[in-house]
Amino acid sequence: MTKAFVSYHHGNDQYFREHLAMLGQTYGAFQDVSVEVGDIDDTLPSETIRRIIRDQYLRDSEVTIILCGTETRFRKHIDWELKSSMIDGRINRKSGILVIDLPTTSSTSWHCGLPNEKAVIYPDYEGSWMSPSQKSEYRARYPDIPDRIIDNLMTVQVSMSVVPWARIENQPDNLRWLVDATAVAGRSNQYDLSMPMRRKNHKPNLQYGIV
Repeated sequence: MTKAFVSYHHGNDQYFREHLAMLGQTYGAFQDVSVEVGDIDDTLPSETIRRIIRDQYLRDSEVTIILCGTETRFRKHIDWELKSSMIDGRINRKSGILVIDLPTTSSTSWHCGLPNEKAVIYPDYEGSWMSPSQKSEYRARYPDIPDRIIDNLMTVQVSMSVVPWARIENQPDNLRWLVDATAVAGRSNQYDLSMPMRRKNHKPNLQYGIV
């Protein structure tokens, strides 16, 4: 069974986290090796914080599952967990990344980045398949997904999926397939690591045009 770490906004998305844990425990969709992140000294150097997150909290995972809600992309700990999962560390190897778009977001799209995913997860979909070519198009489709995810969706050497919650909520077989396939993809992914780690929880004040 594939080992997965779940990264999410504890304040907003606990319900979805608990349901996902149930799918793992009851139906064997994945082995949950998540650890509740304790207090981490924000004054530590960024590289030290990354090593703490990766080596102490993500040490056993093969896949990092990101539960993407409306505040996810502004949370520093989620960003650290995400980038740490993309790096070969002193103790651990990089992981595959699976993004689950929660129903609280305004996105109506999905991204198939895994071999045979269209046939397995979306066999009922009869529409056309289109891939954005510009970052602005990705942001329009996925307004709540972290920028680090979007950078990697645009990277040819990365196989990563964005799946709607509805496709896994009551379909543990779908979740198991996605987690297993993501683990395989993660071994050869060449992630875009150019974006610096987030140091603060910060949500732009769009009302006043402040970013």
